[in-house]
Amino acid sequence: MSKNLDEIDLKILSEIQADGRITNVELARRVGISPPPCLRRVRTLEEEGYIKGYRGLLDARRLGFDVTVFASVHLSSQADADLREFEAFVRAEPLVRECWMLSGEVDFILKCVAPDMATFQDFVTHLTAAPHVRNVRTSLVLHNSKYEAAVPLEVRTKG
Repeated sequence: MSKNLDEIDLKILSEIQADGRITNVELARRVGISPPPCLRRVRTLEEEGYIKGYRGLLDARRLGFDVTVFASVHLSSQADADLREFEAFVRAEPLVRECWMLSGEVDFILKCVAPDMATFQDFVTHLTAAPHVRNVRTSLVLHNSKYEAAVPLEVRTKG
């Protein structure tokens, strides 16, 4: 955690993380400062990249995306240009919601959503034909026990 953040900054981040639609007046009240300096702090946190954006969290299932799958992708090459090419491919795929490069046996893990298995299977066919893909293994999500998009600000690093 950055040394530049004081307790008020952390309170601001916590409140915004809990409710991105909070008004500046209410935010200022909750963190114990007046609205003008609160707004200045929020803008500084945005400019410094602590706040990356604001969005609503949607329920994928209610919107008809009943299938969630994790795809483990192993590439045939780990050359920088090949990794960048695969990442560009993934960024253009709407069913891929998250893409993480990993160390170890798997090069990337993708979190994907689809309205049905047929749509997802079509995507897997497309994915296996992507540049430098050696193999793809998929795991269908049966149940989600925890979904927490927030950063655990209450956990502090020692030192």
